[in-house]
Amino acid sequence: MGWHEWAAVAVGLAVVVGLLVALVTWARRRDLLAHLNSSPATGTRARALGRDARERGQLIAFVANPSKPDVPALRDAVERATADQGLPAPLWLETTVEDPGRGQARAALAQGADLVVAIGGDGTVRAVAEVLTGTHVAMAIVPLGTGNLLARNLDLPIGDPFAALEVAVRGADRAIDVGWLRVLRYDDEEGPRETRRPTARRAPDAALATPRPRDERDHLFLVIAGLGFDAAMVADADDGLKARMGWVAYFVAGIRHLHGRRNRVHVRIDDQPTTSTRLRSLLIGNCGRLPGGLTLLPDAVVDDGWLDVAAIDTRAGIAGWAQLFGEVVLQGVGVKNGRARGIGRIDHTRAQDVRVVVPAGEYAQVDGDIVGRVTEVTARVDPGALVVRVAAPA
Repeated sequence: MGWHEWAAVAVGLAVVVGLLVALVTWARRRDLLAHLNSSPATGTRARALGRDARERGQLIAFVANPSKPDVPALRDAVERATADQGLPAPLWLETTVEDPGRGQARAALAQGADLVVAIGGDGTVRAVAEVLTGTHVAMAIVPLGTGNLLARNLDLPIGDPFAALEVAVRGADRAIDVGWLRVLRYDDEEGPRETRRPTARRAPDAALATPRPRDERDHLFLVIAGLGFDAAMVADADDGLKARMGWVAYFVAGIRHLHGRRNRVHVRIDDQPTTSTRLRSLLIGNCGRLPGGLTLLPDAVVDDGWLDVAAIDTRAGIAGWAQLFGEVVLQGVGVKNGRARGIGRIDHTRAQDVRVVVPAGEYAQVDGDIVGRVTEVTARVDPGALVVRVAAPA
């Protein structure tokens, strides 16, 4: 067979592997739910967590996405545990379609929460983080979503909600960076809008417990913001398939966009001169680990005060994507492409401020949430602005 045939076989095998992983993930979630509902050990672990919370003097607020299947069992276990220990009931605030977590996180702060636990997917985590950024109040994560991107990058337990709750109660606090994507112009607008940045990077000490106001054009990201192929893939992912098969739904959507156009972009990194090129995607990341064991940004560190930028380009159809996939796999184990040219390649740099103009318009996304079609955006890093709860050092 020729190169194109081998590439097609490789992509087909990747699809099959992805489907198998999705089936295993679904089976694990089914077994976990049964375990939460029936296992005597669940009550023991929950009571231990209640004792730890009391000993640490924490008022814990849970911001939970009720659409996730494990949430009712988790709520029941947590409330039974606190009642058994004679503790006040924790704050339990559920998200809605209209409010994915911001209002609930503000309510938690107003009631004096020492820790806010985001229970759900990346959208819930982003909403809670947006409110807690710039405060001393820590955010913990019980990942129940499709990608669980930040949880993966912080090495939090995936697929075991009680292990994640143990980290929330018994873990250590870590200050991490956050990124801000600001839309200067949407695709259907005429002319640029004002370029005011989000609220100052650090609030004065007296205001650290007060959440910063949110501007509708400012979008926080904790993992990766992107324009181009990645955002189009997210926009096209089927919600039903996501519910049944998890992150594999994005892979399936991506196949439909493999032959999309290369778009001209103009990029300015910090104070350097603007450069122009044609790309399939431009990624701006705070950290770079993705589901399936892939690492898009191998040098990204979540608390180094930098954004990592990856320019992705492919040509020659499936062959280009096959070469690109191989490069992603290799860079994840520390092998980087040294070729000057290739039909599929990733070029890396880092920055603290990025400005991007896409004259023809492109979809933009932040941590898997679609921002819309844009023609001009900026991105910046907010160093150490969010406190997260991670596993305590051994």
